[in-house]
Amino acid sequence: MKIEEVKSTTKTQRIASHSHVKGLGLDEAGNAKQSACGLVGQEAAREACGIIVELIRSKKMAGRAVLLAGPPGTGKVMAVAQELGNKVPFCPMVGSEVYSSEIKKTEVLMENFRRAIGLRIKETKEVYEGEVTELTPCETENPMGGYGKTISHVIIGLKTGKGTKQLKLDPSIYESLQKERVEVGDVIYIEANSGAVKRQGRCDTFATEFDLEAEEYVPLPKGDVHKKKEIVQDVTLHDLDVANARPQVRLNRTDSLPVFNKLRAEINKVVNRYIDQGVAELVPGVLFVDEVHMLDIECFTYLHRALESTIAPIVVFASNRGNCLIRGTEDITSPHGIPLDLLDRVMIIRTMLYTPQEMKQIIKIRAQTEGINISEEALTHLAEIGTKTTLRYAVQLLTPASLLGRVQGKETVEREQVEEINELFYDAKSSAKILQDQHHKFMK
Repeated sequence: MKIEEVKSTTKTQRIASHSHVKGLGLDEAGNAKQSACGLVGQEAAREACGIIVELIRSKKMAGRAVLLAGPPGTGKVMAVAQELGNKVPFCPMVGSEVYSSEIKKTEVLMENFRRAIGLRIKETKEVYEGEVTELTPCETENPMGGYGKTISHVIIGLKTGKGTKQLKLDPSIYESLQKERVEVGDVIYIEANSGAVKRQGRCDTFATEFDLEAEEYVPLPKGDVHKKKEIVQDVTLHDLDVANARPQVRLNRTDSLPVFNKLRAEINKVVNRYIDQGVAELVPGVLFVDEVHMLDIECFTYLHRALESTIAPIVVFASNRGNCLIRGTEDITSPHGIPLDLLDRVMIIRTMLYTPQEMKQIIKIRAQTEGINISEEALTHLAEIGTKTTLRYAVQLLTPASLLGRVQGKETVEREQVEEINELFYDAKSSAKILQDQHHKFMK
């Protein structure tokens, strides 16, 4: 007899390079804990980021810029996004993304700018809301003739904490119900005017069911089935641009750029009118530009003007460069590769190199995230390797060392496995030294 365990069909999350980071790790007073939320050390930088997050939440930071500056591997891509939560738009990009043969550099920047600006639209609508108790499509003979049948109407039963109602719906609404994959036991609402259907989740009375699929459970709605409900929609300005652009404009933006800019100006007018009427609320998000030194002088000039716009997000730059040449110029050097006039508008947060003890703590957190058992001696040795090379290299040795240990029949990673893996691979500094010593053996 063969017995197999049924594995859940819920997607397993891939462990990425920052999966262990859950927030900034600050206490209620805004002071950084030495080790919290996956972050270790960098107390001053984390406290500064905490103040920036509070400014973003209170909407007093729009149109300003922050620069995270520090050597490579000091955690500049930190936990601002996790700390803000999913209600604030967060648009990450890399400086090299702007270089494309199809779209202008400034157009790429503007598109990302508008992705980082949210609009929260509040509308009071007449809806039918409740848990689906019945869903019966009623068929009739096809009026066009033939053997097939068509759906004439749909009978749906909705239940709330106060009562139940049976509704007779148009066949077009049945198509919307199918698109939303509505079943008996789901909590939905149907807009009375437009007939739009929104599935909110499965009713929590079914939460005890054994279900392989990950399901979101919601409570049974209170009040009457037929009611007025305030519906909140979160969209970005880029979503509005794409929704209102004609297909030909969307397909070939390089030729139709003036039309697109005119459309954006019209959308901005409508958005401002909605804000004045109190229908909508502007949610300035964060545009995170990593490797900002990769942008050229044209992009920096454009950013300077864009930051002064009335509708602008918070821009966070990150760079690991010192004094270097500004891209697009021949002889102008500047700190971090950013022009001085733009740098003057930027609040700079410095990140420092980690101490060996902090490196050890980070590697330990990373090992726990990846589910690797590692001995104290191996941790200390990895921290020593990280001090001589880089933290990134030390962290990258974790998984191969764990794999080697498993092959050798050991459940815990010991110092021997770390030493063996370190001999098999080279870090950037060792590789560069070999190239320098043996340059005559390599092609130029």
